[in-house]
Amino acid sequence: MSNVVVMGAQWGDEGKGKIVDLLTRESDVIVRFQGGNNAGHTVLVGEKQYILHLIPSGILHEGKKCLIGNGVVLDPEVFCREIDSLRAQGVDMSPARLMISRKTHLIMPYHKVLDQAREAHKCKDAKIGTTGRGIGPCYEDKSARIGVRSADLAMPELLRSKIEAALVEKNALFTGLYGQQPLDADAVFEEVMAHGAKLVPYLADVSSEIHDAWAEGRSVLFEGAQGTHLDIDHGTYPFVTSSNTVSGNAAAGSGVPPTKLDRIIAIVKAYTTRVGAGPFPTELDDATGEYLQQKGHEFGATTGRKRRCGWLDAVVLRESVRLNGPTDIALTKLDVLSGLKEISICTAYTYRGEQVAYPPQEQNGMAHVTPVYETMPGWDDDITGCTTWESLPAPVKAYVLRIEEITGVRISLVSVGPERDQTIRR
Repeated sequence: MSNVVVMGAQWGDEGKGKIVDLLTRESDVIVRFQGGNNAGHTVLVGEKQYILHLIPSGILHEGKKCLIGNGVVLDPEVFCREIDSLRAQGVDMSPARLMISRKTHLIMPYHKVLDQAREAHKCKDAKIGTTGRGIGPCYEDKSARIGVRSADLAMPELLRSKIEAALVEKNALFTGLYGQQPLDADAVFEEVMAHGAKLVPYLADVSSEIHDAWAEGRSVLFEGAQGTHLDIDHGTYPFVTSSNTVSGNAAAGSGVPPTKLDRIIAIVKAYTTRVGAGPFPTELDDATGEYLQQKGHEFGATTGRKRRCGWLDAVVLRESVRLNGPTDIALTKLDVLSGLKEISICTAYTYRGEQVAYPPQEQNGMAHVTPVYETMPGWDDDITGCTTWESLPAPVKAYVLRIEEITGVRISLVSVGPERDQTIRR
């Protein structure tokens, strides 16, 4: 198997966890390259459901090495909690198979306080729907060159000095702008070290680990979080995440050259969903939207928030193809559409009196588009038991082929149910 990047082509929640879990069987090393615990991957194995926020989904497979790259921001408390939970379920969580880049930045207690205080301080129309987990403030400190990196956990004096320096500015904001109590440097240091000491054995040179794997002829799977249209540069700004979610960041966020990325799989949900605020042209605020929400169990794996649901937006997908260069598509949750008499696809937008094939790039431009739809026949068949392309009903195949035609990218994997093996390879 070649080196593969798995990325979301919509607004996240496309079902990346299941596809990564499936492809892990054919990979040796799995790398998470961006984001933090604002993402959640749900994997169903038999009757067991695993929700992973930081640790790559490949950890559920014996003998696989899982790496957390430098592009990730990591909350030590959440990481330790996730390790304890998986270990309690019998998963091997030894440092021999799970490693954190020494360059990975840490989400500090003051990042979470700042994230929540900012969102609460904004008026309703200005809220961006942050998860409040400190992701954005951590990336801010990284860019400002005042961040705390995982390697600092092994150097307590350096860590303590960084916390003191950070709190000068943070406490000024807490007390002067947000009306909150200041944080104590000693208390923050002790809280971080209580969890951080457990992280130190997991620290490694992730770039070297990947290159060593290649030298031994092993394959690497790069696992992204969120989706393309939450990308800090290319998403529906400002309603975006704080990192680059596009495929190109797999290289920068892991410490490898882009020439090593052989295959890019775009994960596409058979309809569209979005969590939190932000424009959503094909959103269905009606019985069909409720049907998709209920049948698809559309609740955020991280936040528990109900996902907004709508028809498949091919304009969004075209942009994802342009930005990521996928070699193929994995189409997920196709079974959720069963029972609908008609299915619509948004093939273009009307924007400022013109029909456009790509999203407008002006801020809030997506809030002022009108979807142009084409309608296809639906189906009543239960497709969850289908195991081959040939066994799928004709309307299902027609829908898949139409998506393939619009995007210009082959659909190589079709998911017809939540189980690991309910996936058809074409």
